[in-house]
Amino acid sequence: MRINVTQSPAPQHTDTCTAVGWSYSGELFSCSDDSTIMKWNMNGEPISKVCELDTCCTAIKWFPNISNQKNSTDLFVVACSDGTFKIINPVTGRTEKSVEAHKGAVVCLAWNWDGTALVTGGEEGVVKTWSQSGQLRTTLASNAQTIHSLSWGPESDQVLYTCGKDLIIKPLQPSSKQLQWKAHDGVVLQVDWSPVTNMIVSGAEDGRYKVWDSYGRQLFQSQPLDYAITAVEFSPDGEMYAVGSFNMLRVCDKTGWSQCRENTATGSIFNIAWTADCTQLACAGGNGSVCFAQLVDRRIEYKNLIIILAEANKVSVRDVVTDHLEDLEHRDKIIKMSVGYGFLIVATSTQCCIYDVTNWNAPTMFDVKDAVNLICQADKLFLIMDHSNGVQLFQYDGRAVSTLKMSGIRTEFLNYQSVNLSPDTVVVKDAFEPKAIKVFEALTGRLAPGIVINHNMEIVEICLNQFGPQSERKCAIIDRNRDLYLTSVAAKSQPYKLATMVASVKWNDYSEILVAIADGKLVVWYYPSVVYIDRDLLPKTRIIRTDAEFGRHDQLLDFFGSRCSCRRGSDGAVLTFAIRPYPIMLFTHVGNNAWDTAVRLCRFVKEPALWSILAALAVKGGELNTAEEAYANIDESDKLQYIKYISEIPNAAGRSAELQLFQRRQDEAETILLQAGLIYRAIKLNIRLFNFERALHLAVQHKTHIDTVLYFRQKYLNNFHKEEQSENFLKEEIKAVCYVCVLTHSPCTLR
Repeated sequence: MRINVTQSPAPQHTDTCTAVGWSYSGELFSCSDDSTIMKWNMNGEPISKVCELDTCCTAIKWFPNISNQKNSTDLFVVACSDGTFKIINPVTGRTEKSVEAHKGAVVCLAWNWDGTALVTGGEEGVVKTWSQSGQLRTTLASNAQTIHSLSWGPESDQVLYTCGKDLIIKPLQPSSKQLQWKAHDGVVLQVDWSPVTNMIVSGAEDGRYKVWDSYGRQLFQSQPLDYAITAVEFSPDGEMYAVGSFNMLRVCDKTGWSQCRENTATGSIFNIAWTADCTQLACAGGNGSVCFAQLVDRRIEYKNLIIILAEANKVSVRDVVTDHLEDLEHRDKIIKMSVGYGFLIVATSTQCCIYDVTNWNAPTMFDVKDAVNLICQADKLFLIMDHSNGVQLFQYDGRAVSTLKMSGIRTEFLNYQSVNLSPDTVVVKDAFEPKAIKVFEALTGRLAPGIVINHNMEIVEICLNQFGPQSERKCAIIDRNRDLYLTSVAAKSQPYKLATMVASVKWNDYSEILVAIADGKLVVWYYPSVVYIDRDLLPKTRIIRTDAEFGRHDQLLDFFGSRCSCRRGSDGAVLTFAIRPYPIMLFTHVGNNAWDTAVRLCRFVKEPALWSILAALAVKGGELNTAEEAYANIDESDKLQYIKYISEIPNAAGRSAELQLFQRRQDEAETILLQAGLIYRAIKLNIRLFNFERALHLAVQHKTHIDTVLYFRQKYLNNFHKEEQSENFLKEEIKAVCYVCVLTHSPCTLR
C-alpha cells in the first residue's frame, strides 16, 4: 500500500489549519486560526469559504451519522479559543447556537457514537459533558493540566482523555473507578479510541505513537521519531490508523506495523480525518495548508492471482503462472475488494461488480446505495455491509438473497472479527452484547429460532466452518483471554476448549480443517469436530508446526486449499505455509461416499492422523467396517472391540443408539431406542450409565421391567455398602413388597 498525496500550491488559510472533518456528502470542512471555515471537494480543490467567526477555531466534529439519517441533523460543531463551542449550519454558515463552555480555550471535543451527548476538554484542565442541545450535564473531571485530546468509549459510557504524560479513562457513572496510567515520556498530544476494535492509539511529544487495549495494556510502541507526534486517528473500520508529525504522514495497521509513509509540505499535521469508506484522508497543516491522501496499491492474493488496486478506479490482476495482466477499470472510486471461492468482488461508491476469475470480460453488476465497508464470502453466497441497508446477502450471479433483520445492532461497529458467513448461516457478535452470538438463517435473513450462542466471557473473534450441512455447522470462538473454543451452531452443546493464547484462527474453504496461531506456533486441527465424536482422537488429528516463530499480533489472512497465508504483526510481512493435502482429499472422498477410496488413500499415506480422521468420519457415518480398520491402524484396541460389539447388534436401531452413545450423546441414543420401541434397551442403557433415576422413570412410565431396575439398583448399593436414600426407589420397593404379599397371601409387615 502507498499514499497519493495532493496539496494546493498555496495555502488557502492565512494561519495554522487546526482541524478538518468530512461531511456525509463527501465534502471536507477545515477550520483555522484565521477564524475561517473552508469547504473542499474530494479532489483537494477549495470550493468556498463557509463562514468567518470572531474567534480562532481549535477543533471541528460532525454530528454522527445515525442509521444513515443524513438530512436529519446536518450540522457540525467547532471548538473555539474564546471558551465557547458553536453549532454551525454547513449550508448557510450560520451559527445555530453558541455555548459558553470553559474559562480558557476549548481545546478538543467529541460527539458520542449515537449523538446524544457532547464532551469537551478545556485549556484549564476541565472535562465536561453536554446534551445534544448544548445543556451542561456534568463536569466529569478537573485536572491541573490542559486536556489536549479526548475520545468516547465504544459504548459511550466512558471518556478517554489526556492529562500531561498520562491517559485517563473516566466512566460517566460517579461510583465507577477511573483508570489512569503513564502512557508516554512526554506530554500526550493526541489520542483516539476505535469502537470497532476497542483499541486506543496515542501520540506524544516524545516522538512515539503507541497502541493500547481498553485496560491500559501496551500492545505496540513505535521507535522514536525526529519530531513530536501531533495527530493520530483510527480509520472508521478500525483496521488502520494514521499518524501525523512534522512534514510526515504515516498509515499503520491496527497492530502497529507501518503500511506506508509519505512526506508532506504541511508543517506539523495537527489533525487527521478519514472518509467513511476508509479510502481517503485529509490532514490539517501547521502552515495553513490542507493535505489530501488517497490509499492505493492495496493488494490481495488468491491461488495464482495477485490483485492490486493500481489507481483509485482501476484494479490490476496478474496471473503469476502465465504472467498475464488484466486491467479492470471502473467509473467510480473503488472502496473494497475481496476474492475467494472463484470470484472477485469489487465494490465502488455506486456499484458492486462480481468477476469470475476464469472470465474477466463479463462481470455481474448491481447498484449500491451507500459505501460498502465489509465484504464476506462463502461457497455459494457473499454478504456486503453498508450503513443504509445493513447486511445484505447475494448470490454470485448478482441476485439478492436476503437482508439480515438486525434490530438494535449498529453496523458501523461490525468488522471481519464480528461477522462471519457460511453457505447457510450468518453469525454476528453485537458490540453491546459481547458474550452472545446471534445466528441468522442466510436464505431468510431472520434469526434462527431458539439458537443463541452464549459464552461465559467477552467474545473477541468468531469464525464459521464452510464444510458440511447446516446441521453440522461449527463456530470457532476466541474470547478475551485469547482462548479458542469450538461450539456447535445447530445443536445445543457445551463449547470445547481447543487452545490457549490464540492470536488468530481460520477454517479451510472446502474442508473441516482449522488452523490457528496459538502460543507462538502454527497449530492445525485436521478434524476439530472429532471432539463431538471421539475426543480422545483430537491429539492425533492435531499438528503443531514449530518451524517459524509467531507473535500475538500475527493474523491469518486466508486458508484456500492446502495453502495458508499469515501476516506477521511485527513488520507486516506475508508468510505462506503449506498444509498436507491428504486430509482435504480424504474429506472429498468421504463427501462423495467413496469409503473404499478413502481407505486406500489412508493405506497409501500410512499416517496416524489420516487414520484417526477416517475413524471419526466412519463412526459419524455409521460405516462400522471402515471404523474397525481405522481404529486397528491407530492401535485403539478397546474402541476396536466396542465397534465390533456394535456391529454384532442384530437391529439397526440398536446399532445407531450404540454409535450415539459412543459419541457421548446419551439423549439421542435413548430417543432412538424409544422411537424404535426398544424399551428394555433404553432402560438398560441408563442402568449401564448408572442413571438409575431415569431408568426407573422409563420403567414406571411404560409399566415394564421395574423389578429389573430395582435389582440393579440394589446390587449397586450393596457393592458400595450404602442404604437407599431415593424416595422414588423406596416408594417402588414398597409397592413391590406389597405386591409379593398379595400374591403369596402373607401379611404385609410394611403397613
